[in-house]
Amino acid sequence: MPDDLDNRGAQDRGRININESHEVRYWTQRLGVTEEDLRKAVAEVGVSVDRVAEHLGKQ
Repeated sequence: MPDDLDNRGAQDRGRININESHEVRYWTQRLGVTEEDLRKAVAEVGVSVDRVAEHLGKQ
């Protein structure tokens, strides 16, 4: 099933897909970080939102 680009939230709110620009925008705003910081965190701890948020010191 294709992504609905009109839906501004992530398709799977438990995972971060850094290959989709709308998801990168959503997660950088939601976590209050830069795109570079988000990409580094995903590279270090994986795509789990909980693990990325913990790594970044966010709740």
